[in-house]
Amino acid sequence: MSGRLDRRVTAVAEDLLKRKKVVAPLAVLSELGWLGSRSVQSWELGQEPHLDTLAAVGPERLAEAMTYLHEWAAGLGLLKSEVDYVAATRDRRALRFSRSGDAGVEQAFRTQWTDPALPPARLARVAQRQAKAPDLVVLNPDKRWHCAQCGETGDFHFVEDEKPLCLDCADMDHLVFLPAGDAALTRRARKASGLAAVVVRWSKSRKRFDRRGILVERAALDTAEEQCLADEDLRERRKARDRGRRAAQDLVFQAAFAERIRDLFPGLATDRALSIAEHAGTRSSGRVGRSAAGQALDEHAVTLAVVAAIRHEETDYDAMLMAGVPRATARERIRDDIDRVLNLWRQS
Repeated sequence: MSGRLDRRVTAVAEDLLKRKKVVAPLAVLSELGWLGSRSVQSWELGQEPHLDTLAAVGPERLAEAMTYLHEWAAGLGLLKSEVDYVAATRDRRALRFSRSGDAGVEQAFRTQWTDPALPPARLARVAQRQAKAPDLVVLNPDKRWHCAQCGETGDFHFVEDEKPLCLDCADMDHLVFLPAGDAALTRRARKASGLAAVVVRWSKSRKRFDRRGILVERAALDTAEEQCLADEDLRERRKARDRGRRAAQDLVFQAAFAERIRDLFPGLATDRALSIAEHAGTRSSGRVGRSAAGQALDEHAVTLAVVAAIRHEETDYDAMLMAGVPRATARERIRDDIDRVLNLWRQS
């Protein structure tokens, strides 16, 4: 079991280093599935005092993963630094990772690593991004609420000292809502606004907080709209170019994923392997192929993608769900069928 965890931690860390050029323990634990986005968000908002109590595993398992992560980083000679984590509250209070408050544990969680091969200017940008205080966050709640001060309700509320406040009581009533969707407008409005907040809402289907937009000052939004109108044609051309680049990257990744499937399951036809890879590796799908382990072509992640294909295409699983059979019961009924197909496909 320990060796398996070591490989999982390494796969996640290597993927983060490749994609973001920086590896932090919080990101690794989130990619492992041990910390949900709602839990992390509550901690960042100052609603939860300690992060380790929100994890899906106990302190011993967390410590084991942290040990593997630090050993991996040391072995590669990555640049080591520490980040001060502060809450997304107006007082910017320091965040604590552990209930024990042990100085060594806190330091281990604050440590991050960057690629020493990065140019100095890129290293400076990474450091600046990591040192930046988090945005203020306003919730677009998914359930009824009332302001802790005035008792009123509304579409948004700010959290202060673990209590919801309406925008009036939070002194944010002068801000206007800019829905998500136009990245350039959002970026420019945020930059021009002296006070701003990110608006998020919990997605039950995706099990995470989704950005719905931002709150900014009216004058900042007006300025941003004027700037965007002035260079609209140029931005459209850049978007088209970026879409083409991402499509090419997806084709390369899906081909590699299909090849990995064929390595593990030589009895599977090439076109079927590519079909599974395309489904599992669709950008922004949230499927296993887009996870850190999936993009690292981890054996477990690739196998999960193949199992999912068998479940939906080779068994009566979907029909059982439509008939009202509980998901856990349906999966148990088809377990032998899945194992049979897996064994068949593993044969060359």
